[in-house]
Amino acid sequence: MSGNKLKITLRRSLIGCHLRARRTAKALGLRRLGQTVVRPDNESLRGMLRVIEDLVVVEPVTEA
Repeated sequence: MSGNKLKITLRRSLIGCHLRARRTAKALGLRRLGQTVVRPDNESLRGMLRVIEDLVVVEPVTEA
């Protein structure tokens, strides 16, 4: 898992979501629809993604 990263894109709106989902998206750095961030793949990130899995698209990014 070390060296791998995840590309996270916000695909659904945070309007009408629970406060926990909104705060999780903000902690990941996602503010606007279509915004993409790259984060290192670790257990804490996976837990955050589980909270907002219906709002985001996650793609693996491997470094060469």
